[in-house]
Amino acid sequence: MDGVSDSPAARLQQLFEGHRLTPTQRRIAHSMVRRAADVPFLSSVELAEVAGVSQPSVTRFAVALGFDGYPALRRHLREIAPAAAEPAEHIPNEYQQAVRAEIENLRRLAELLADPAPVERAGRLLAASRPLPVLGLRAAAAQARGFAYFAAKVHPDVRLLDEGGTLLADRIDAARRAGASALLCFALPRHPKEVVEALAYARTAGLTVVTVADSAFAPVAGESDLLIPAAVGTGLSFDTVCAPMLLGRVLLEAMCDELPDAQARLEEFDAAAAARGLFAD
Repeated sequence: MDGVSDSPAARLQQLFEGHRLTPTQRRIAHSMVRRAADVPFLSSVELAEVAGVSQPSVTRFAVALGFDGYPALRRHLREIAPAAAEPAEHIPNEYQQAVRAEIENLRRLAELLADPAPVERAGRLLAASRPLPVLGLRAAAAQARGFAYFAAKVHPDVRLLDEGGTLLADRIDAARRAGASALLCFALPRHPKEVVEALAYARTAGLTVVTVADSAFAPVAGESDLLIPAAVGTGLSFDTVCAPMLLGRVLLEAMCDELPDAQARLEEFDAAAAARGLFAD
């Protein structure tokens, strides 16, 4: 596997890791990976043509990676270029690299969960909150919706907050008046300011905020009482979120462990679903 980790494409991918790139910058990065052997010898104009972007975009991309400009980036690429190109069959393509990056994110999550205390604490907080508001806007809306869908099968009152706007604070207030004690938030890049503001408002209202975010240093960290990080993949044009999704299911399991009637509710649902012929299988 040494050939894989030391290939031109893999070296480029390592250069991009850890940087929050815009969609345009990711397009440049993907083009560089596809032309890994040629990139050290391309001018900024040529790279712009390959990526289908403007030349200034290439310059901004180089600066985003920490270089003074594209010439400095190209010099760096020439310095790290191997003497001989790897056989094509040893070079993982961009899709394989994205999958491998997600596998690494899951491995890190597994290491984090070696200490189950934070997840267990979150499970207690979520189970005790009646109702339980679940917040997720924009990129995180799907994660919030998925959690809320399954949570509603075992929790007596789950309230999904997946739309922003002026009514968001009203819905937080309504949940608090109804007895909510905690709020679960899924916060993923790019982080909407509205989410940070909503969490600050929720804490002011007296709710304990449990957050799943891409990093312990995410913008929502300062407005979270308990934040559990799960990294997102950045190798494709849009983030991949396998680790946050799995962490959401882990929190769901921890919540179920704190609900004494969770199993009875599930059996009741299964019986009703069978009676209605709800599922094809």
